[in-house]
Amino acid sequence: MTLRNGKEFLMIPGPTNVPEEVLRAMHRPAVDIYEGPLLETTGFCLHGLQRLFRTEGKTYIYAANGHGAWDAALCNTLKRGDKVLVLESGRFALGWGEAANVLDLDIEVLPGAWDKGVDPAHLQERLKQDTAHEIKAILVVQVDTASGVWNDIAALRKAIDAASHPALFMVDTIASLGCMPFEMDAWGVDVALTGSQKGLMCPPGLSFVAAGPKADLAHETAELRTNYTDWTFRQGPEHYQKYCGTPPEHLLFAFHKALDLIFEEGLEKTWHRHALLGEATRRAVTVWAEKGAVDFNITDAHARSNSVTVVRFNEGDVAALRTFTKEVCGVTIGGTIGELSGKGIRIAHMGHVNAVMLLGTLSSIELGFQKLGIPHGRGGVQAAMDYLAGAL
Repeated sequence: MTLRNGKEFLMIPGPTNVPEEVLRAMHRPAVDIYEGPLLETTGFCLHGLQRLFRTEGKTYIYAANGHGAWDAALCNTLKRGDKVLVLESGRFALGWGEAANVLDLDIEVLPGAWDKGVDPAHLQERLKQDTAHEIKAILVVQVDTASGVWNDIAALRKAIDAASHPALFMVDTIASLGCMPFEMDAWGVDVALTGSQKGLMCPPGLSFVAAGPKADLAHETAELRTNYTDWTFRQGPEHYQKYCGTPPEHLLFAFHKALDLIFEEGLEKTWHRHALLGEATRRAVTVWAEKGAVDFNITDAHARSNSVTVVRFNEGDVAALRTFTKEVCGVTIGGTIGELSGKGIRIAHMGHVNAVMLLGTLSSIELGFQKLGIPHGRGGVQAAMDYLAGAL
């Protein structure tokens, strides 16, 4: 028996659901890349990025995934052999560090864990030891979708300032921008980056970088510039220079519409929606965890993100549960990756997601627990609904 026929839900932490309005925005002919509507689209998107990042700094658009933005941030600010400190809290800061290693940068990992956020005191201690200021950049993710962690960027900035350290502070917001508060200028972030396919509700294929004054200054002496990523070229007078060639027109049309939807809802209201959905998910998992077969991956409740919840399994067949929710219920939930591969599920609640989609997903999971005999506390979905009813 299948209950699958009907609208299916994609509840993985990227790519996420693309709104119909965004899909329709791409369904149009190509236009002139040198004049006319595309110039307005570029200006709107670049300014919209400033509003999303909450910055007065320069913004850049790349026809690339998030790894392209990683490269752009590094190439435009650093010199070969510079030391970079990577703050571990999951898979993706480490991945950014691996990208830096390919560029002949000297990588040091500040050891962390996959079940908690980066410790600001640990960062401050390491930076105080660096009396010669050999560390030129600090890399961290705000939300890591592999672990489900949320890192307190404002607290990490305070730790850097307390150590009186001049390193560039670089933050990956690929899994958080548009989902959780991010204040680039107020928090003293020098370089921030993101991608189109998560909270920004667009197809994969665009990545974005924002650079503050300190990053602009470092760019003047950067020795790793590439033709495609170079900020100087992209600040040139010709429109095509913004993209180092032909603009990715239809993805830009999509992003313009996605920005319209975000700003129509209101950025702060978007953050609040994600906070409600994230907490509702956590209420359900808390009940499910009562029998001990499943639990949160992130042990510190304060460090659990509003973008994605990672659930570890101590008992039960993860693959069978994911197959059940997809093949029987029409809901695709994420599997765990990295050192957690095969050990749990990832429930995404980011981007184009509402209460019906989330509650349907939680219900499918709880139904799967029951059908497959996975021990769990009963009433997780009810707990999620009770929370939402009280929060509205």
